[in-house]
Amino acid sequence: MEINNIQILELPKHLDLRGNLSFAENERHFPFAINRVYWIYDVPGGEIRGGHAFKMQQELIIALSGSFDVIVDDGRSKQKVTLNRSYYGLYIPNGLWRHMENFSTNSVAMVLSNTAFSEDDYIRDYESFKHYKNA
Repeated sequence: MEINNIQILELPKHLDLRGNLSFAENERHFPFAINRVYWIYDVPGGEIRGGHAFKMQQELIIALSGSFDVIVDDGRSKQKVTLNRSYYGLYIPNGLWRHMENFSTNSVAMVLSNTAFSEDDYIRDYESFKHYKNA
């Protein structure tokens, strides 16, 4: 995959004086069916999360609270995307390196994934990732 395959997807939002509501539906608001949901929170200042690529996993990352940056890398170029609205999700197809940084206080990142967890799906070494991309 190339860096230009990532997308910011706007999720539905219903504005209400009592509080707003957003939602996401399988294969309607993003191009896969959900098999796993996980969230990242209580990240200490200055810490980085991620730092890997997936062979098969696609994901949609949403900032449910606060803000953070997602750095996506295809082995040739990088792009930084700031997530800070709960009705925007960053779609990342498989085969791209990513990490998350600059977490604000009390931020929560929710990740919707098309696969169940499998350690075999991860590429955790950047040099191995570059080799994988050139194979």
